[in-house]
Amino acid sequence: MVLWQVFLVLAVTTVIAHVVILILIMAELDRRGYKTNILLARIYTFKYLSAYKETTRKETGKVGPLYGLWILTINLTLVFALAGFLSK
Repeated sequence: MVLWQVFLVLAVTTVIAHVVILILIMAELDRRGYKTNILLARIYTFKYLSAYKETTRKETGKVGPLYGLWILTINLTLVFALAGFLSK
């Protein structure tokens, strides 16, 4: 494979991980009694993230680990996509 294809495969992989982490965040919110809708997840992504951040902060005193993973995967996606396009 060419270098740009490797970066784009990595970008797609991190996008999939990003979506999975968002679904896990929504599942955590559902367990805590916060109603979420999988069909509207793209619209309410930041609402769900802030709700997860606040509920985990209230429970444990710090932000939950899925929040950091969500931020990491979106940043890795941007880096890999940019590297893929620049290497082409």
